[in-house]
Amino acid sequence: MAAKLKKGDKVVVLSGKDKGKQGEISSVNPSAGKAIIDGVNMAIRHTKQSQSDQGGRIPVAMPIQVSNLALVDSNGKATRVGFREEAGKKVRFAKTTGETV
Repeated sequence: MAAKLKKGDKVVVLSGKDKGKQGEISSVNPSAGKAIIDGVNMAIRHTKQSQSDQGGRIPVAMPIQVSNLALVDSNGKATRVGFREEAGKKVRFAKTTGETV
């Protein structure tokens, strides 16, 4: 199945504790159906001090289910993603505006 959301896409969270927050996808795990968004779904990781790192409590972005995310269109609203063929290539487009992503 083709990827509806990819690295670098601007998305909005549809449900959960971070509902309504927007961010950019930093990585996607298609087999698990999860994505990591900068500044969303943060958790505190306690790291031990080492020679190269001071350690302490470090906030880390945790993965979030792709079904809880929606692409943000040019108007700043959440939109679904569709696929169509343009000039012999399969491209993604925003269903609200019809613009290619």
